[in-house]
Amino acid sequence: MNITRVGVDIAKSVFHVHAVDRHESTQWQAKLKRNEWLDALSERLAPGAEIGMEACASAHHWARELQKRGYWVKLIAAQFVKPYVKSNKNDAVDAEAICEAMSRPGMRFVAVKSVAQQDTQAAHRIREELVGQRTAKANQIRGLVGEYGIVAPVGIQQLRRALPQWLENAENGLTDEFRALLADLVEDLRYLDDRIEGLTERISRCVDRDPVARRLLELRGVGPLTASALAGALGDGKTFTKGRDFAASVGLTPRQHSTGGKDRLLGISKRGDSYLRKLLIHGARAVLRYAKNRNDGLSQWLNDLSARKHANVVAVALANKTARVAWAIVHNDTVYDPALAAGH
Repeated sequence: MNITRVGVDIAKSVFHVHAVDRHESTQWQAKLKRNEWLDALSERLAPGAEIGMEACASAHHWARELQKRGYWVKLIAAQFVKPYVKSNKNDAVDAEAICEAMSRPGMRFVAVKSVAQQDTQAAHRIREELVGQRTAKANQIRGLVGEYGIVAPVGIQQLRRALPQWLENAENGLTDEFRALLADLVEDLRYLDDRIEGLTERISRCVDRDPVARRLLELRGVGPLTASALAGALGDGKTFTKGRDFAASVGLTPRQHSTGGKDRLLGISKRGDSYLRKLLIHGARAVLRYAKNRNDGLSQWLNDLSARKHANVVAVALANKTARVAWAIVHNDTVYDPALAAGH
């Protein structure tokens, strides 16, 4: 059996495969259990065959396992597989669609993550979730004390400073029962602060050990969190043919709605990694805040753009530029050059 390409629809317990030969003729369709599907593939496929999967849960794990057995693995984003699904959707049809999609010459694939990259990604996701919980906890405190006629100050730092004063002030109208509840909420907030700080330090230590992330730290508006997230998203940079492709994958390029030869550009697409996009834009805002007091090339470019555009547009433009420069540094295995970054 001369199988050259296999599409696999992965799940928790059941895996569907659809295999074709070099003439695009279907050679094998099967429904396999989790503990037997790798061995079943090894029995029918020679090393060097192409295996495609959707880039969903556990896909990177299975991709690494297949690579160990000598197969070429291609991960495809789910939205690029959907157009090839025929008629009604089921697992077997999905496997066939994956097999078809991976054969397209213009298809874009997702780089297989290493275990270390997944460890770092997990730290980022846990930290982001804890930040959301801390925001919710702070808002809960604001709402509860507001019922007692106390207006909480703006900003979480101001809230932290106000909490001990509320607990110690015997004349602010808070009952002993509510003070006990508020003290528990203060402990919850402190616990979340400690968890977030611990994860931030963990990510910073990972950046110190990663030569790629250390080089990305040289970019303006890029701190340890952003450098770590960029290094994980870029890998070796070979997945993207140019910097604009990487910026587009983060959702920092304009959406298009063009027809009849008339180009119409809209706002940024906001596709892809929303977490990385947020980090880049927040970093760009920090750079923009101090650009007016500097006279280097990048600051001059920002000041000229600020004179014509809204601050939000300028921040996104800088985030776009940062993403492109980051790709160039990783792809070309070079260091940051401020003179090149200042170019239009």
